[in-house]
Amino acid sequence: MKAYVISDGKGLDALQLKSRDIPKPGPGEILVKMKASAINYRDFLTISYASTRGITEDRIPNSDGSGVVEEIGAGVSAFKSGDRVVGCFFQDWIAGSITSKTMASALGGPIDGVLAEYVIFKEDGLLPIPAHLSFEEASTLPCAGLTAWNCLIEKGGATAGSSALLLGTGGVSIFSLQMAKACGIRAIVTSSSDEKLERVKEMGASDVINYRTTPDWENRVKEVTGGAGVDVVVEVGGAGTLEKSVEAVRIGGTISLVGVLTGGTIDPTSIMRKSVCLQGIYVGPKAMFERMNSALVQNDIHPVIDQVVGFDEARRAYDLMQSGKHFGKIVISMS
Repeated sequence: MKAYVISDGKGLDALQLKSRDIPKPGPGEILVKMKASAINYRDFLTISYASTRGITEDRIPNSDGSGVVEEIGAGVSAFKSGDRVVGCFFQDWIAGSITSKTMASALGGPIDGVLAEYVIFKEDGLLPIPAHLSFEEASTLPCAGLTAWNCLIEKGGATAGSSALLLGTGGVSIFSLQMAKACGIRAIVTSSSDEKLERVKEMGASDVINYRTTPDWENRVKEVTGGAGVDVVVEVGGAGTLEKSVEAVRIGGTISLVGVLTGGTIDPTSIMRKSVCLQGIYVGPKAMFERMNSALVQNDIHPVIDQVVGFDEARRAYDLMQSGKHFGKIVISMS
């Protein structure tokens, strides 16, 4: 089979297409013929800075993928050959709180990921694809989709009538917007592109802010919320945005911090003074994934895909990610 691995080279040149044997599933394991893999900024960083992220040998990248069950190992009862499935970001996080053990089971990082023609998953590390979604759409769910759901709904605590600030128009933010609309949550969205802001307005955003023309966007957020600030911030911005998010959230509000995009330093005084809940979000467990999928089905939500790139030209997907011009998700198709 063909598989991409993070090998010798600097930056994206470290991504190499190699030939490997098709693996055989052991007890409790499932062999999946992959159909699609969505990329995340984490995947771009893992390839570009492999050694600094602890990867010292060939590693298959990407955490998010969907496909068809090819073969099942001994004792598997939840799936059969031909089933459409999507992988869980963490192969060992079923429910409850995250632990060091579950963190070590993250695909495309501590263990091999899904950017290959065939991939072995644990039986507990797969879910059925919702019937209304394509393979490409389903591949966007494990990281970006579940992160958005966790940030906004599960740990974010937003409900009908709540307000949320969404930074940017990448995968997590666009998923958050779709979920907010379905749940009756007011969504305020920022971007540097007026064209993208027009698109999010069409998707249901109540207010939009161009952070280049309105650099003090935190004041605008307070203005459109009558001076109170938002209930929840889905914080996926760049260096310097966290301090602004603290100013934009209401007293007693919540900031869900995603990934490693936000940098810089911050004075914690405002967090304490406003009794803000600042929480790190690292995707979520399988049980939460199942709850999210039920909501997607109930509300007929389809992930927003910016571009689909062929498997043989996968490198271009990461170039698109690096450009920052995408709206929603970028998917590598193996069909």
